[in-house]
Amino acid sequence: MDAPRICIVCPAALYDDEQQTCRPCTERVAANLAALAGPQGLYARLSASLHPGSGSGGPAVSGSRTAPLPLRLGPLSLAARGGVVTILQTWLVDWHETLGYTHPRWDGDLQQQCDQAVGRLRNLLPWAAAEHGAFQEFAFEVASLVRQCQTVTGGERGVRSFGVTCDCGATLKITIESPGKRCQACGSQYDRQQLFRLQLAARRAA
Repeated sequence: MDAPRICIVCPAALYDDEQQTCRPCTERVAANLAALAGPQGLYARLSASLHPGSGSGGPAVSGSRTAPLPLRLGPLSLAARGGVVTILQTWLVDWHETLGYTHPRWDGDLQQQCDQAVGRLRNLLPWAAAEHGAFQEFAFEVASLVRQCQTVTGGERGVRSFGVTCDCGATLKITIESPGKRCQACGSQYDRQQLFRLQLAARRAA
């Protein structure tokens, strides 16, 4: 019997109509990309977190012998060139080259370029999830960008969880970083590989 095909991101068992990435993981990457863009997105919120006392950095400490930095380096490194926008653009260039498309063009300021890159990446996401050889790396890097932005802006932290079904029928809440899990209902212990071969709870047949 052939070994089950598993998602390169989570890795859960793939359905017959899925290539290398399951739909929930593809949807999570799309949601992470969307969270970065737009006037209320995480990238836009970085600019509001640049000054000491903003975001999650806490108030500036008074009485220091040295003057505080005029800008917080965490948000600045993510907001400036070389940060979020450059990373997204680098991936988009790679995808265009892989597909044989012309080099993407960037217009406007960094916020506009962020929105453009996110929009284009989301348009190409179904192809990349199914065929790109480094899609796992892309998924993890986008998730990392989201977590970093959330941390420095004081937004929601943590990795999004999802449910899988234990052999006893109970639902186990895990994330893509879970090393293993014990079912509280029956006591079954799953290592990482066993855990991600369980059926996704949200996708159980009725």
